[in-house]
Amino acid sequence: MAKIKNTKTELKAQTDALKRYQRFLPMLQLKKQQLQVEIASITGAIDLLTEKETAWRKSLAPWMALFSSPELPGDLVRRKAVLTDAGNIAGVAIPIYRGIETERADLDLESSPSWLDDAGDAIVKALELGAEKEVLAEQRRLVTEELRTTTQRVNLFEKVKIPECKENIRVIGIHLGDERTAAVARGKIAKRRGAQTATADESEEETV
Repeated sequence: MAKIKNTKTELKAQTDALKRYQRFLPMLQLKKQQLQVEIASITGAIDLLTEKETAWRKSLAPWMALFSSPELPGDLVRRKAVLTDAGNIAGVAIPIYRGIETERADLDLESSPSWLDDAGDAIVKALELGAEKEVLAEQRRLVTEELRTTTQRVNLFEKVKIPECKENIRVIGIHLGDERTAAVARGKIAKRRGAQTATADESEEETV
């Protein structure tokens, strides 16, 4: 804890700081709650997408063996880019999934088996699901990082800054109170001494 001055100016500075911390703390606590809700929501979206992907892959089981066929080109479909828009969650900039750009291999329509078109569509679907999960995971990472920072600030205000200001205000208040008491005591002593001096002077005049 930094050393403080036991002055009225410091008392005002500590009082103002306390009011500022107490004003901002509820906003930080609310933001923390919002971020926690958003993380839960994103996690739920990832779980739903995983379930959707699992169900979709099961639906492909009857002809999944074709993916090991030597007739399937290794570069049948290539993901070129993931398309996103800019979003915002509780003040956190996040990507919003919009789709993907893909590039398909040039096939000889006469010699290539017809199922390759369906295989290409299946691969695109798999790439889309994977890309969407990646974007959601990035959303969660960003929001979780913001939650960590916000939680640190909440703890700093709650456990350090506010108690520190209250203690400083208490210590300064005691010191200033002691100073006032001492000043009053000195005033009374000075007044009493003044009265005694005046009485002594009067006595001397009467004697003369």
